[in-house]
Amino acid sequence: MEQCVCGDAVRDVIFREARSQNRWQARGVDPGLLREVYELMKWGPTSMNTAPLRLLFLCTERAKQRLAPALAPGNVDKALTAPVVAVVAYDSAFYDKLPFLFPHRPRAGDMFRDDARLSEATAFRNGTLQGAYLMIAARMAGLDCGPMSGFNEELVNQTFFAGRTWKVNFLCGLGYGDPAGLFPRHPKLAFEEVCEFA
Repeated sequence: MEQCVCGDAVRDVIFREARSQNRWQARGVDPGLLREVYELMKWGPTSMNTAPLRLLFLCTERAKQRLAPALAPGNVDKALTAPVVAVVAYDSAFYDKLPFLFPHRPRAGDMFRDDARLSEATAFRNGTLQGAYLMIAARMAGLDCGPMSGFNEELVNQTFFAGRTWKVNFLCGLGYGDPAGLFPRHPKLAFEEVCEFA
């Protein structure tokens, strides 16, 4: 059996000890750290190197207040007190970048441009993958994450992406979590409940 390239400490930071945050310390996040997170997460694989993820970092009080009307009541404080809220989006016209991203097939974008269903499924699926890479990279950079799916998708798109091809997938608070806001650790399903061999 091959050795894992990372030790227990790294596994703990990324998965076993990491928690979804509900409250935040009053500490800002350096924009340079957000750039560092992106520069790491961009290397995560996507099908045909489509890389449809697009990110809008809401760092100011004014920007977060624009988000507030779209939030479910249970997410208002969690979002507004986060140092940064990442609007994790995907570009529905991701295929326009494929001549650069997938250069050995310069016309690869045509298959998506001509098939709206395939295009949307590919953008959403791969954008979701990249959203997970974002959280892993953020945790590796010492940040905590608070992913959220309780919001009005249409209102977020109207507020931040009107006239553009970006669409929101989910929201994620980024910063330094306040342990006092954590729920007790919830159980996870066992291997035998989730996995099968064929």
